[in-house]
Amino acid sequence: MNYNILIGGAAGQGINTLSSLLEKILHRKGYYLFSNMDYMSRVRGGHNFVQIRFGDEPITSHHSALDLVIALDQETLDLHQSRLKDTGVIFIDRSLNESKTSDNKQLKTYDFKSVAKELENNRVEGSVTVGAVLKHFGLDLDYVKESCDSIFKKVSIAQLNYTAIEKGMDLAESLLTLNPMPNNQDKILINGNQALALGALAGGLDYYVAYPMSPSTGIMTYLSSKQSEAGIVVEQAEDEIAAINMAIGGAYAGARSMTGTSGGGFSLMVESLGLSGIMEIPLVVVDVQRPGPATGLPTRTEQSDLSFVLTASHGEISRMILSVKSAEDAFYATVRALNIADKYQIPVIILSDQFLADTSQTIDAFNFDNITINRHISKKEDITEGTYKRYEMTENGISPRIIPGKIEGQVILSDSDEHDEYGNITESADVRIKQMNKRMQRLEMLKSVVEEPEHFGSEQPNLLLMGWGSMYGPLQEAVKMLQDDGYKVASLVFGDLYPLPTKLLEKYHDKANTLVNVEQNFTGQLGKLIRQETGIHCQKSILKYDGRQLSGEEIYNRVIKEVL
Repeated sequence: MNYNILIGGAAGQGINTLSSLLEKILHRKGYYLFSNMDYMSRVRGGHNFVQIRFGDEPITSHHSALDLVIALDQETLDLHQSRLKDTGVIFIDRSLNESKTSDNKQLKTYDFKSVAKELENNRVEGSVTVGAVLKHFGLDLDYVKESCDSIFKKVSIAQLNYTAIEKGMDLAESLLTLNPMPNNQDKILINGNQALALGALAGGLDYYVAYPMSPSTGIMTYLSSKQSEAGIVVEQAEDEIAAINMAIGGAYAGARSMTGTSGGGFSLMVESLGLSGIMEIPLVVVDVQRPGPATGLPTRTEQSDLSFVLTASHGEISRMILSVKSAEDAFYATVRALNIADKYQIPVIILSDQFLADTSQTIDAFNFDNITINRHISKKEDITEGTYKRYEMTENGISPRIIPGKIEGQVILSDSDEHDEYGNITESADVRIKQMNKRMQRLEMLKSVVEEPEHFGSEQPNLLLMGWGSMYGPLQEAVKMLQDDGYKVASLVFGDLYPLPTKLLEKYHDKANTLVNVEQNFTGQLGKLIRQETGIHCQKSILKYDGRQLSGEEIYNRVIKEVL
């Protein structure tokens, strides 16, 4: 069982409230959900939509064929009715121009607006519609009240919307009967930005500072809503340059610090990324990618910052780059990023993207038993020679790090210039070489902690599809569809990107006849990185760069047409 609903209209018509309410109800009823947003960069108007797939098994990608279209305006009707299945229907309000569509037998015209008007609040039209949707799928009012209470904080408003849903159910007829689902209290419904923010809290974040920039803003919004409860500080800086420098300052003072932005903001942060490198300051930077260059498509998705972040900064620094593959992965990966930054005193860059940021998915509740917060702060007894040397040469290349003012009599000298072990500025060639060797030595150490890409599909594949980050879910679905057709196919999806893990890559490269990189960019940036690091060449590429995410179905179709 698997159904696909599209809710479309102009910005300002209440699409988000309608979809959020419907998602919460379906989730509480025990169904698995996968919902993604497609919206324009404007406050009002334009064409926006939300797609909600739900069913009785986990769902990892969006899909084009629709079972139900809720058209809040004529444009939605015109753009999406061709995607409707033969069994699908369209819900519209009677006020839309019926003369253009009266011969469409799939069209269901209801008095959503009139019912809302009878309830003396036009804003409950969306809830009236939700009632009609529930009735269409043969669902009852169980969990509806709880869902209204969770979205509408004012009791009277929650009750009004509950009433609107009841009224909406009276409008429609039941055309489907869904299997009831068991209780799903061990499941949560969460989007990528929220999961990443929760991971930061679980990982011991003390200080988050950022400048709002779509689609990363949701991280700051979520953290700021929890800062009192969590005992952290969330700061909105005046720009991204200030944000990363404030985060570095927080880390210098001992706080677990993180900043987040999108591609344009990351561009502004680059000089200070190098500052954290030469000062050996632990720092996590989240780049929620969107299509560039410049403003590009600010509310849409792309995976086009990988090549940039690999070398961002003048000069050379050790860094680690990882991408998050799903909401579940975003949580655990963020904890890990904070621990790695702390241990190796390096910047760790997390790559996410708009698709993942705004996609809500049913996943297992986070297991906090798997979470550890590993701080690497030196103590008084670690200062071996009586005088603290911030940049002391050590066997493993990591200098002792103490917090200013915490150990009596010890002074911390830290500088953006090249420096000796004490932190004094120097232009000594010998010291320069030693300090560079020490800092870059960490790249070798990181190779021992990188995680191999996730493999799924055949152990003896003829065809190997490789992706990273948010391509995880769509590739899962595509591989399953190809295997169902009898193809020997597998996929490797990278989370850790730099240093590049190579064991599984080399293993399956030796088995597969054809390697294909599947990415959301123009130049095939993962394919280039793999070739640069290993000499392994991808024979084919499946690339997309129109700002819309590849689906599992789309990958399947392109593999059939362009590869096999």
